[in-house]
Amino acid sequence: MPRPHHTPRSPRYDAAQALLDLSAADPRLGKLIERAGPFTLRVSSTQSPFEALVESIIYQQLHGKAAATIHRRLLESFYPVTANEHFAAQHLLDCPNEQLRAAGLSHNKSLALRDLAAKTIDGTVPTLIRIRRMSDEAIIEHLTQVRGVGRWTVEMLLIFRLGRPNVLPVDDYGVRKGFALTFGKLKPTDKVTPADLPKPDVMHRRAKKWQPWSSVASWYLWRACDLAAGKLTLPLDSKT
Repeated sequence: MPRPHHTPRSPRYDAAQALLDLSAADPRLGKLIERAGPFTLRVSSTQSPFEALVESIIYQQLHGKAAATIHRRLLESFYPVTANEHFAAQHLLDCPNEQLRAAGLSHNKSLALRDLAAKTIDGTVPTLIRIRRMSDEAIIEHLTQVRGVGRWTVEMLLIFRLGRPNVLPVDDYGVRKGFALTFGKLKPTDKVTPADLPKPDVMHRRAKKWQPWSSVASWYLWRACDLAAGKLTLPLDSKT
C-alpha cells in the first residue's frame, strides 16, 4: 500500500458507521474487524493528482526504501528552480533527461513521468479541485490514459489520497490474499498458490454486502495478511 504523507488525516467519511454496517452485513468480515482492531487509515489529500501520480509511478515495482530515495532525489533536483519540494508539470517537461537519470529513474519511468506531465498540462489529469467532484470510475478513465498508470494505481490514489469509501481493488495481491484468509480455505501457515486466490467475480459477489464501504473492507483484508504474518498485535480479548 502507498504510504501517506504531508500531514495525513482521517478520511472524511464516517468510519465508525462503516464498521457497524460492515459487521452487520457480513459477520465473517465483522470477526476480522474485531480481531484487527481500530480503523487507522490516513489519507493525504493535499497532494495534487500530478504529485500523487509522480510518486506512484516512481514506486512501481521497487522496494519502498529504494523508491523513497529516488523520489527524494527527484524532488531535490528541482530545488534550484522551485526552492521547495513542489515542482510543476512544466518543470518536469522542461528538465533534461540527465536530471531524471541522475535521480535514478529508468528510461520507461522517465517516459511515463513526461507523459504524466503532458497530460496534466492538457487537462487529461484533472486538478485537485476538479477531481474531488468526479466519480471513481471517471477518475479511473481519465488517469489510466497516462503511460504506466493502470487501474490499480488509480485505485490506490482513490483510497489513500482522495479518501474514497467504496473502492475494491480486486487485482491487489494483498486484498486477494486477505480475502482467501478470511473467506476461503487459506491458512496463515500455508504457502500461497495462484489457486488459493479468489477470482474478481467471486470478490465482487461478496462485496455486494460491503456497499458503500468497500475501501474499509479492503483495508481490513490487508490487515488479515498482517495478522497471518504476525505483524499485528491482537487485542487481549481475542487471544482468550
